[in-house]
Amino acid sequence: MNELVNRIASATGIGEDVARQAIGIILNFLNKDAPADQMRMIFDALPGAEELVAERQAQTGKGGFLGGLGGMIPGMGAMAALNELTSAGLEMGQVQGVVRQLVGYAKEKAGDDVVDDVISRIPGLSQIV
Repeated sequence: MNELVNRIASATGIGEDVARQAIGIILNFLNKDAPADQMRMIFDALPGAEELVAERQAQTGKGGFLGGLGGMIPGMGAMAALNELTSAGLEMGQVQGVVRQLVGYAKEKAGDDVVDDVISRIPGLSQIV
């Protein structure tokens, strides 16, 4: 996970702590909205990813009001994740940079097919990537 954190921090100009927090937010969002079998493949390919999600869930409970609506209203989970990322101090360009770096890294480790399928199943995610 340190390799990914360093890669994101370097590419986006954000600190390593913020990069780690952003990765946790995004993976937590994906874990809620993506198919479980594909998330298992991603977690298996990204050592430390599951722990970041667990930390994020412990910090936020069930994700707050917007996060709770994510499963009921398409796109709401993405809005909640974006809100969390901007609350962490990221600007939209930095959010896009983090997402692109995370997706690229996940493709390197888990494979294009797995990651592309996850992206295609989550409304609005392909617009950021």
